[in-house]
Amino acid sequence: MYSPQLALLIALILIGVAALVFWPQKGLLHRWRRARRMTEQVLREDALKSIHRAERMGRQATLQSVAGDLHVSVNRASEVLAEMEALELVETRDGDFTLTAEGRSTALHVIRAHRLWERYLADETGYAESEWHTQADQLEHTVGLEEIDALSAQLGNPTYDPHGDPIPTAAGEMRTHGGRPLSGMEPGTVGRIVHLEDEPEVIYAQLAALGLHPGQDVRLIERTTQRVRFWADGDEHILAPILAANISVVPLTFARTPVVELESGERLSVLRPGETAEVVQVSRSIRSSERRRLMDLGIVPGTHIEAAFRSPSGDTMAYLIRDTLIALRSEQANYIGINREPNAFVRETEDLATTIELTHTNNGN
Repeated sequence: MYSPQLALLIALILIGVAALVFWPQKGLLHRWRRARRMTEQVLREDALKSIHRAERMGRQATLQSVAGDLHVSVNRASEVLAEMEALELVETRDGDFTLTAEGRSTALHVIRAHRLWERYLADETGYAESEWHTQADQLEHTVGLEEIDALSAQLGNPTYDPHGDPIPTAAGEMRTHGGRPLSGMEPGTVGRIVHLEDEPEVIYAQLAALGLHPGQDVRLIERTTQRVRFWADGDEHILAPILAANISVVPLTFARTPVVELESGERLSVLRPGETAEVVQVSRSIRSSERRRLMDLGIVPGTHIEAAFRSPSGDTMAYLIRDTLIALRSEQANYIGINREPNAFVRETEDLATTIELTHTNNGN
């Protein structure tokens, strides 16, 4: 028996299902198509990076090498490369693939985005060092030229990512680090780390776990076919040559105490008890968990800080930050740039005047 109510209910259900599937911008079909387009874009851009890396290392990019880098089947890689060839991003020569001018420009944009995101994650967030590469791999596909230019300007237009890889400029220019593998140094040589290879991730994870990073000074002690032994920041490290080859260094003509580089301000360690200052920078040399700890303590640009008292050993100072006492070693305080507030300079002037007066009085006696 025909029921108008049931027919109406079925019609409403069908309309609801159709809306769920076909609704513009929010329907399942639109979302599926958008996800598919995004997947295709990611595969194309990752393929461009793969071919660019092969060209940079003097190797030929093949169908098999691209498939391996993309973690897809050879058939799927063939489809992606055929589409890229139709878009005039790549050319095929004797079974090998090379980038066209447009393909190279696009590849450099993706590489620039990736390395700027790594710089951002290292300097501005609390992400662990082991997460920078993975996070940047996802973010690099989500921004256009204007957004990545804005990110670069926000970071001060850095020229290297936190691993020491050069960041391409908007014009596609890169400044090479000029380093050579640690495994190729002669024993007794002193050098500075300028680059850690972050691929494959399993090797980079081992290097990062040792606390190695660009900017460190190292002294090579021993080099054999079985091991490379060296000093870095007072610790002895022993690596297999294949691991040491992932560390690039530039030789130094003399050994020197590592200096923490600050772009602005004085080091917090110069502040004396009773003096106040404003934090203007946390050095990019401090990384990962130690950087997160400082941020959690409120030590960020704009924070007001007062030196309260020094420990009996003289190496640790207690600082008053947001009504909380925080103890920092001199080594840690060296990573924090400050601008001393006027009262600090007034006190210095008063101390100097007192010293001159006492000297004059003593000389008079």
